[in-house]
Amino acid sequence: MADQLLRATAADGGIRIVGTITTDLVETARQRHNLTYVGTAALGRAMSAGLLLVSSMKREGSRINLRIKGDGPLGGVLVDAGLDGAVRGYVDDPSVEVPPTENGKLNVGGAIGRHGYLYVVRDVGYGQPYSSTVELISGEIGEDLTYYLATSEQTPSALVLGVFVDEHGVEASGGLLVQVMPKAARDESLISLLESRVAALADFTPKLRSNQTLPEIFEALVGDLDMQILPEAESQAIRF
Repeated sequence: MADQLLRATAADGGIRIVGTITTDLVETARQRHNLTYVGTAALGRAMSAGLLLVSSMKREGSRINLRIKGDGPLGGVLVDAGLDGAVRGYVDDPSVEVPPTENGKLNVGGAIGRHGYLYVVRDVGYGQPYSSTVELISGEIGEDLTYYLATSEQTPSALVLGVFVDEHGVEASGGLLVQVMPKAARDESLISLLESRVAALADFTPKLRSNQTLPEIFEALVGDLDMQILPEAESQAIRF
């Protein structure tokens, strides 16, 4: 499946959904930086997240910069993503590998470290960029960025990121961002429904590996809530 970014709304505009497939660009980054498995997963998650976050910006030339600096052996992750779909990034030490977690998953949190900071810089294309800093809560990137969105941007959000890499390279990579817009922020039943459905996306990476499309994933999540895929974003190309 080709790399892409797709936007949609649901619940009469009360819900915003953005999804991205980043398999090819993360494989390109893995090869260029000679990344280990855990380095690939960390950078891949962060690049997917950067593309998802910058997608809400409006002005041409807008960019977002993410820097994740923990106390783990990886050192840190830096990503720069543009509204035009271009993304770049690196990890401080691409040679680092750490043992997997108890359930056999790549231990990104252990590589980055659970103590440190997430730095976010938004450049809206004019004036001074807006910067924000939050403490890491796990080093798992998705959890840390969800915490950032809730505390710094006051937006109820769920961010799901996944990378699967083996001895042959990156088989699947992507992410999904679901946000409750201000017009629906007080609808507790809607928020509760979304929370339960997002929790069911623990198998997001297997969905990508089985070649489920973004529209299919969107449909399973909010298809019964008058989902509308935004046509201007259907074919947006993204690249490393």
